[in-house]
Amino acid sequence: MPEFAYILKRLLLIIPTLLVILLVTFIIVRLLPGDPASAMIGDRSQDVDVLRINHELGLDKPLPVQFLYFVRQVLTGNLGNSFALHSPVNSIIAQRLPVTLLLTAMAGFFALLLAIPLAFVSALRRHSTTDMTIRGTFQVALSMPPFYIGLVLLTVFSAHLHWFPVGGYGDTFVDHLYHLFLPAMTLALSLAAVLMNSLRTSIIAVLDAEYVAFARAKGLSRRVILLRHVLPNALIPTLTLFALNIGTIIGGAVITETVFAIPGICRLMVDSIFTRDYPMVQGLVIVLAVLVSVMFLLTDLVQMLLDPRRAR
Repeated sequence: MPEFAYILKRLLLIIPTLLVILLVTFIIVRLLPGDPASAMIGDRSQDVDVLRINHELGLDKPLPVQFLYFVRQVLTGNLGNSFALHSPVNSIIAQRLPVTLLLTAMAGFFALLLAIPLAFVSALRRHSTTDMTIRGTFQVALSMPPFYIGLVLLTVFSAHLHWFPVGGYGDTFVDHLYHLFLPAMTLALSLAAVLMNSLRTSIIAVLDAEYVAFARAKGLSRRVILLRHVLPNALIPTLTLFALNIGTIIGGAVITETVFAIPGICRLMVDSIFTRDYPMVQGLVIVLAVLVSVMFLLTDLVQMLLDPRRAR
């Protein structure tokens, strides 16, 4: 079956991607200025203490040996122990990963919820006042950096209106959704602007296609034409763009989690870089790379369902 072969090929492509990410991550982390021993001891560190800690952490071994040890740990599912937190990296990531996953999922949902209906309205009323208003509003959102949008939302909806909390994550699942609403909306606005422009262009192109004109000539209703012919074909390039921007959402979550004091892995990444926590940084990069790769795979599967010709 061509669909099975296509899925298998996409799965196999993840393996060399992760190997390259392992190598690049290992090199970049060790190019950071400073060393973990000095960061752990502080400004009063002495050479003897630094040498002792580097020996205990295995950082005095040659880089190829350290890399092979790192690859072996990854293959066995053991990402090592955190230099700064003195706990297994696996358990720390397992505690914080659901927070970032929920934030990313909410941001993606809000972005699609805003982009799809407004793109249809804008495309069906192209060059009208409604079209110009929608595009202009999203253009303003696109021109603002995420941290500025977050500060504006905090000032308006938390400080003045007191509708949402200033930060934190809450205790129950409902509290999680309540606390993450503003951070997710912060990430969603910029992404929604990109998706809306792309989807609007695709909808206009599909509306002008010959098979849509043929569907109109057959007497199909406007609703059937939009849902069965226009939407599936217009969504294909937009889904690709959505998957490519997952990394952008995660990158924006680094700042957003810091601004809103959210205990996710993106905020943990910043803290680990400052403390030169090599195992934690490497483990976080691997987890994020796997998440993005899985997202690309799921996007390809959805596109294959919308257009089975992609599997041939």
